[in-house]
This record gives sequence, C-alpha cells and structure tokens, in this order.
Amino acid sequence: MDWVALSPPEPERSAWGWWALRFTPRVAWLDEALLLEVSASERLWGGRRRLLRELLEAHPFEARPEHAQGATSRLALARLRLLRRGEVAPPQPDLLPLDTLSAALPHLDTLARAGCRRWGQLRALPRGGVARRFGAALLEALDAAYGERPETHAWLTLPEHFDAGLELPALAASAPELMWAAQRLLAQLQAWLQARQRGVLALELEWTLDLRRLDGADLPPHERLALRTARPTQDLAHLRRLLGEHLARATLSAPANQLRLRSLETAPWAGASASLLPEDRFQGEPLHQLVERLSARLGAHQVVLPLARSDHRPERMQCWVPAQQPGPKPGGTPVPLAADALYPPWLLPRPLPLALRDGVPQHGGHPLLRLARPHRVETAWWEEGGPALRDYFLARSEAAGLVWIYRERPLAQAREVPQVRWYLQGLYG
Repeated sequence: MDWVALSPPEPERSAWGWWALRFTPRVAWLDEALLLEVSASERLWGGRRRLLRELLEAHPFEARPEHAQGATSRLALARLRLLRRGEVAPPQPDLLPLDTLSAALPHLDTLARAGCRRWGQLRALPRGGVARRFGAALLEALDAAYGERPETHAWLTLPEHFDAGLELPALAASAPELMWAAQRLLAQLQAWLQARQRGVLALELEWTLDLRRLDGADLPPHERLALRTARPTQDLAHLRRLLGEHLARATLSAPANQLRLRSLETAPWAGASASLLPEDRFQGEPLHQLVERLSARLGAHQVVLPLARSDHRPERMQCWVPAQQPGPKPGGTPVPLAADALYPPWLLPRPLPLALRDGVPQHGGHPLLRLARPHRVETAWWEEGGPALRDYFLARSEAAGLVWIYRERPLAQAREVPQVRWYLQGLYG
C-alpha cells in the first residue's frame, strides 16, 4: 500500500480533506496529519508522480503543505514529522526516532532509560514484557507501522451542507476588510462543491460583532449577507468578484471578529462543455455573471430583464423584473405569435388615442392608410384589466412612416353602440 501524509494549515484542514477526496476515497485524519491511501488510484491518475503533482499544485488554497510518503500510514506520518523538524528521514523504518510514533510518546523517558530510542530497538525487545509494561496498544501501533497488522481508520466523508467558520486575525471595522478572510472560506467552498459534484445557487456570509452595545443601543450578535447566482457555479473567481461587490455596499454596525460562510441552496453540477472548434469557444465573461455583478453594484432593482407572460395583448406579453429577484419568476407560458401578426419592433409606453375624421384615423394631421388585413386580439373577462377586443392594422403615416394601430370593438352585450376608438401603439421606423 502507498500512503501520502500531508500537513495542511489549521484554517484549511477541512477543505484539504475535501480536496483530497478527489484523488482517493480512502482519506483519514491521524493526529495532526491528513493521510491518503493512493495505491488504488495511482493508475487512474497516470502514476504516483502525476497524482502528487495534481494534489499539491492544482489546489485552490494559498499555501502548499509539506508531504511525505510511506508503505503504511504511521510510516508516512513519521517521515512527515521529521520533515517538519528539518531532519532527513532514514531509509529504513528501524532507524526512525521513537518520538515520531504517537503511541510511544507517553513512554519516551522510560524507553530511553532502557536504551530504546529507535523503532528497531523497541521492536527487538521481548513482546511479552513490552505488553505488560507499556500496554498492548504500543505493540499494535508498532505492528501496524511495519505493515504486520491491518490498519483501521475513520474514513473522511463529506457533509451534506457547507458550513465553515474562521476567526479573523484582527478586528474588521468595515465590510471590505472581511474580503481577505472570505476568500479563504470561498476556496473551501469550492473544494466542497467539487467533491460533492454540485454548484452553488445561494450562500450566506455571516460575521460576529465584537460589541454588544454601541452608543447606548443594543446590537445583534451577528449580521448576514446573502448572495444568489442565476446558475449553479463552482467558479471561484466569479464568487469572489460577486462577494466583493456586495461587501463594497455593506456596512458593519460594529467591528467583527469572526466570519462564517454557509451554503443555502445548491444544484447538481453538470460541468462545462466546450467545442473543439476554436471559433466556437466562448470568450469573455458570461452574460449572467455580468448581470449579477451589475445588480450587486447598482442595486437589485436597477438591473431588470424582460420576462414573457401568458397574455395576447402586446403591451402585456412581457414584463420587466429585477434580474436578481429570488424565487420563481412571475408569468406563465408565453403565447405563440400569430403567423399573420406583423408585430412592430417598438411599442409606445401607452397607446396614443387617434382622432377620427370621416371614420378614418388621423395622425399628425394626415389620414392613416391601412395596408394589411386586420389581426384580431381577444382576451377573456377574467383577465387583468378586463376584456380586450381589438383589431390591429399595419398602416402608413406621412409623418411617421409605417405604424401599428388598433381599434377597440364594442362588447357584444352592450345595449348602446359606442363610438369606435382608434389608438397608435407601435412604430416600425
């Protein structure tokens, strides 16, 4: 068996464990080290050297941890401890110092008085006497270190939801000062998302206030900032930019001393597909990422997008909603456009009433010449705004060129025949 021992920094211990699960399912913590059993995964990654290169160089974290290898987990851990002390590990396990074996640490003084300072010297002692004097656990650990006893570990598993905290090295007096620590939490989030094969849709950043009262007013223990994305993502750069925009507009009620990041909503990650043709490869930032950043910078209601609605009236076929509106969007299935309806590219904000002269609608003091047969639109009485009975025409105006007009037809049950009213609603030029 082949084991790799890593010494990740304390704030990133959990994230390194999640990252390691990409390379082998047999990942465990033993004392201060993260251990990976990679004998079954080396062929998949093209050999041990390539696996170690991907593990130690392709990670999203700031620092590269020290590492050591061995045929057993305890042998790899012993060599890692020597490496961290700046000592060269001997080629044979018998020459390893006893203080690199965790089970021997409580008995170092007694063993040293007996002349035992190396693994081989302890192994040469009578087993019965060692078991009676120091307990069977020491012999079991020594046998496992030499590969003479099966090793048992509590294998690392992924949590269902991401929730990680970090204590700030100094009090943060403003929201942008939280960004440095938040980047480390985002890197851990990316490792969790990649290990779970999911993309994040909503997350929450929470900071703990260092004060309970300020200027005579009670303060909440925590403040929160929620972020949402239009599509599931694992893109650390986009999440960092988006969080930076939100923090630039946020204010802290008091200095903060702790930070916490948790996932609120995730979705299965399908991956990013790309064409093999260079001309088909996407260049630049995706549109939805730009919209999310602009919404965070300008305000949620300052960036809107059109949304199709289930209505036959042209002015109600779509509505404008905030691009970052949480939850399901309003509306329904869009009404298919009629084949004989020549919809104009421009609609007026409100239909403009037209004057009539001898029953002909006028615009700009000139009569309108109808060019196409009418396109009839009807909506039911329960529709918003009441029923609509309209006949649309394509017409020519001497002042405005091609225009789109309609006339309102009276209801069939009306007792009196009202005057027909004409409106200008769209322009083609």
